[in-house]
Amino acid sequence: MIRVFLVDDHELVRRGIAGLLGLEDDIEIVGEAGTVHQAEVRIAATQPDVVLLDVRLPDGSGIDLCREVRSASPNIRCLILTAYDDDDAIDAAVLAGAAGYVLKDVRGSGLVETLRKVAAGKQLLDPLLMRKVVERIIAPTGDNRLDTLTAREKQILPLIADGLTNREIGARLSLAEKTVKNYVSGLLSKLGLQRRTQAAILHLESRPAWTRTLEDRL
Repeated sequence: MIRVFLVDDHELVRRGIAGLLGLEDDIEIVGEAGTVHQAEVRIAATQPDVVLLDVRLPDGSGIDLCREVRSASPNIRCLILTAYDDDDAIDAAVLAGAAGYVLKDVRGSGLVETLRKVAAGKQLLDPLLMRKVVERIIAPTGDNRLDTLTAREKQILPLIADGLTNREIGARLSLAEKTVKNYVSGLLSKLGLQRRTQAAILHLESRPAWTRTLEDRL
């Protein structure tokens, strides 16, 4: 049985999705939420297999929620379902560790099949959406802001680009999660950026060989 948690601020949307998924013998809806705050508490309590979530919520970002869920419970898979074909949101979803990103105009059968694949551990991102991400980051910029980073910050930046959470970076580098958070804040300040997504893209722009490898996988 695939245990699914729904996060969307529109009750009618949640009811429609719940009704669709409820027709499947192998899918169970274990909880719903309309805000980030509600979702954080209820997801921790229910521990679903897959969280199906919208990008834009009244009290925050579904992308940030995805990152938090993945940090607290790496076994939970997150599938972004949104009406917005937004470049920043797509980039952020990729870097937050989302297992997939699908638009709300997807057919019901397609959503069900995608859920099953995500629950089985597959990484699903619409090839056209993923290619948009690649096309925005493959051109090298020659930006010298990276030279201002310390050795430790230069270690952390590529891990951000790989989509690792602060907790995962800490485990990789044997650092406390709070220490990693401080390093991330410091490198964002030095780079004149506000979001992890921007820092990750800046790093990827400076690594054309890496991005060619990514493009080859599409």
